[in-house]
Amino acid sequence: MAEKYTDVLRVGVVGIGNMGGTHAVQIFEKKVKGAELTAVCDNSRERLEWAEKRFGDHVLRYENYEQLFDSEKIDAVLIATPHKLHPVIAIEAFKRKLNVLTEKPAGIDVASVSEMNDAASRSGVVFGIMYNQRTNQLYRRLRDMVKEGVLGEIKRFIWIINNWYRTQAYYDSGDWRATWNGEGGGVLLNQCPHNLDIWQWIMGMPVRVRAFCNAGHYHNIQVEDDATIYAEYENGSSAVFITSTGEYPGTNRIEISGTKGKAVVENGELRLYLLEEDEREICFSSLEGMPEERINSYLIKQEKADGGHLEILQNFTDAVLRGKELIAPGIEGIYGLMISNAAYLSAWKEDWVQLPADEQEFRELLTKKQKEEKEIRKKVKRENFSGEYSDRWKVRW
Repeated sequence: MAEKYTDVLRVGVVGIGNMGGTHAVQIFEKKVKGAELTAVCDNSRERLEWAEKRFGDHVLRYENYEQLFDSEKIDAVLIATPHKLHPVIAIEAFKRKLNVLTEKPAGIDVASVSEMNDAASRSGVVFGIMYNQRTNQLYRRLRDMVKEGVLGEIKRFIWIINNWYRTQAYYDSGDWRATWNGEGGGVLLNQCPHNLDIWQWIMGMPVRVRAFCNAGHYHNIQVEDDATIYAEYENGSSAVFITSTGEYPGTNRIEISGTKGKAVVENGELRLYLLEEDEREICFSSLEGMPEERINSYLIKQEKADGGHLEILQNFTDAVLRGKELIAPGIEGIYGLMISNAAYLSAWKEDWVQLPADEQEFRELLTKKQKEEKEIRKKVKRENFSGEYSDRWKVRW
């Protein structure tokens, strides 16, 4: 049982770059009820100088996260560092009984995330992950429909999510971007952790995958900017996941087909096409070769904007202060990563990979990629920073 704080949750943000800095600003400006920004931490002098100007003496500044954790000035930490450091920092926080909210992805390899999850379970504190797309009402409704059996037995899940367009300037804006050593991968590790999470959140985990990950297909980078994953489930159903950062205009379309009909999510709408009789019954009872069955259509539009990052921040704060159920428990961050790790391993081996994938084999091949990596891009330049949540972090249709 996590320790409760009666009125205010004192939050420290580790990593105040573009994402972490934005979270810090939102908490500082009291956008999250019950949360107070008391400290920030970054190893960049430039970012700490920014924090001094932005927050003044109201917020403490640290260069070392362990000093922050030992300061007794915070009750919770928000981690927004390069991906591979998420488990490292979270484990240290758990040792000190600090509540943790980590940015996505949970990490870059399943083994380290498993260690983080074990540490979280032992600590008894609240552990969340910034899966802000779980706040989208259409994704929530689609998940409920699948679990309630509205579509019958699921046959196929297809997601084309290639509206993550990025230019070379985007990749050149940070030396950690799109690198095996910095991000631990490309589009699957940076843009798609949200989508991989929503996939498994709705459908559950597949049992094996065959993936094709094209490195530097559209950009001057050494990690994948184009990927296709084919997955199979224990019951015989299948899934296809297609993504890239090099197609414009892109598509964001989910289609799920089942024995009672299909559901399509696109352009901010959920469309249902439901049969009056289960297709399996039709298949084996109809005397017609190509029957035309009655289809009932329904339209559900997105009526309100996603709660996004602020809803996750508020939910995490409420979970600590009042025991509210988490929208995105941190331990669930491992599932989407299990899919992306298996996809990489499949692409590298040019073969099928069973889930869960061999953690040691993945680590060895990832380490090899990291050792072989060379800097091939031009001089890094920093992105403009606004302190506001950008549309690029929301569900975009």
